[in-house]
Amino acid sequence: MQATADVTKKESSWSSWKGQAIDLLYWRNVKQSGAVFSSVLLLLFSLTQFSVVSVGAYLALAALSATISFRIYKSVLQAVQKTDEGHPFKSYLEMEIALSQDQISKYADKILLYSNTCMRELRRLFLVQDLVDSLKFAVLMWLLTYVGALFNGLTLLILAVVSMFTMPVVYEKHQAQIDQYVGLIRTQVNSVVGKIQAKIPGAKRKEE
Repeated sequence: MQATADVTKKESSWSSWKGQAIDLLYWRNVKQSGAVFSSVLLLLFSLTQFSVVSVGAYLALAALSATISFRIYKSVLQAVQKTDEGHPFKSYLEMEIALSQDQISKYADKILLYSNTCMRELRRLFLVQDLVDSLKFAVLMWLLTYVGALFNGLTLLILAVVSMFTMPVVYEKHQAQIDQYVGLIRTQVNSVVGKIQAKIPGAKRKEE
């Protein structure tokens, strides 16, 4: 019974995090999504101008300036008003922030699962278990050489963040039209793949 309760609790926690992420990307709360979006973009743009060490140091200094100033302000205020409210960050200092063994095990299991899946998939592609899939992978890598020549890693990361915060909303508003165009593209791609499979010996997948 205890094990079942723990599993249910973990699933509920994961569902809650997933729901919060979806709400964030779909701008259910405009202020919250805007704050996260602008903060991430500001951080990434800062990294394009300064080193990681400099950005980290500036962020730490900004945070320390804010907390130290607030601590001094509250101390002076308590001295003037002759009150004893205690440390202004007492509730945060007493808050439990350590990861539990169960949480560490859960995240480690997920990382291990994704790593093993990725290694198996790469082995399948590089050792040409399926010729068509390996050819698709080769084309993708070839296209990425051009993408890498045009953009660096940080630029791609910035574009990814912008896409994450814009594409879900665009898709939600224009889902019918987008699905129609995606269906047409998928049909064309499947047609080309079918022709390739018919012409290349050994390219056609074996039926299960």
